[in-house]
Amino acid sequence: MKKISFLTVATMLGIILSTYSSRAQFMKRLGQTIKNKVENRADTRTGEATDKAMDKVENGIKGGGNHNSSNNPNDEAQASAATGNNNGSVQPTLTTYKNYDFVPGDTVIFASNLSDEQTGEIPSQFTLIEGQMDVQDVDGEHVIRTVKGATITFTPRMSTANYMPDQFTVEFDIKNQAWGLNHFNIDFGHRVYYSGGEGILPGIRFTDEDVTWSDIKVTGPFPEPLKKMTGSEHPMTWHHVAIAINKNQGKVYIDEYRVINVNNLSGKPNNVTFNINGYEDSYIKNIRIAAGGIDIYKKVTTESKIIMHGILFDIDKATLKPESMGSINQIFNLMQKDPSLKFEIGGHTDNTGNADHNLTLSQQRADAVKEQLVKMGIDASRLTTKGYGDTKPIDTNDTPEGRANNRRVEFIKI
Repeated sequence: MKKISFLTVATMLGIILSTYSSRAQFMKRLGQTIKNKVENRADTRTGEATDKAMDKVENGIKGGGNHNSSNNPNDEAQASAATGNNNGSVQPTLTTYKNYDFVPGDTVIFASNLSDEQTGEIPSQFTLIEGQMDVQDVDGEHVIRTVKGATITFTPRMSTANYMPDQFTVEFDIKNQAWGLNHFNIDFGHRVYYSGGEGILPGIRFTDEDVTWSDIKVTGPFPEPLKKMTGSEHPMTWHHVAIAINKNQGKVYIDEYRVINVNNLSGKPNNVTFNINGYEDSYIKNIRIAAGGIDIYKKVTTESKIIMHGILFDIDKATLKPESMGSINQIFNLMQKDPSLKFEIGGHTDNTGNADHNLTLSQQRADAVKEQLVKMGIDASRLTTKGYGDTKPIDTNDTPEGRANNRRVEFIKI
């Protein structure tokens, strides 16, 4: 096979550049030239310098002509696989959440459901106190948008103004146009920037670098990996926020990180209020408030089953959400401590959709939980699975909260 010298390549590029005035024409012709060269490359080491030069240009074409990429042609592909989206933000996985220990309360008292809401309208499940908010379609699903401008304050529409128990959890996902997480507060009946509010549980203030439990002046700085993802370099990146409160004890989680853990809270929560400073549009979804908490060690000794509402899946799929690892880790630790324990994993759905489909889906979800526990080291012989679909509801299917309670995973001792 005749080999092409480096000078010949340079001459060829010069001719193409002079002939084709537009970059698009040049890139098209150059790509074809390289394709021909690659297809006819000699199986010999003679002329390695020329081939390496061609490799570099070829990889540049495959990478979209990015001349700022590293010298390693695999770096960009590896980075893309690790981050999973175009702005470089790391996508959460079961592995990244492997040390997660948040477990939601055992009874859902509010669950946002925006799927049937009309875009451009105020979501009917919430009371808008000030500012502007509406429903928008983002990433293929309906979410709440708070509109840039004045401060936006809203709260779940409940039958009573003061509905919060002493022990509860709050979860939601949030992102905004300029930051991963910033300009956001969550309150429990009293605005965090206002004085007064005696007897009310203090609220929480979020920035792109830390979380502060106001009034008690406790600040949880973000670890460096999280700080990198909540700054202005990664706008429009979803972050999962989870809050657990039990009287004077409180924890705050951002993604897989626990950023605050305190035991000196005071005051009683009245409600949950979202407050966003309107420097940019912000987006919120998957709001869920649950009462109580699960003591699985007590349940396993006094009851025959453990009901888990914290094992979550993608919509209409058997794919575990990363934040499920808090509940899965609890079961794993329990089974590690007591090797005699065996469970049937029961999958349950609400009655939305076809009953036969729900039965199949619930079985697949139960199997997915077993598969994850086996991957973590639990012997498969200690676990069986069964899908019950929507045949065993524990709550009404007429409300979003009731359906959320019916969507569950049960661990029954066998």
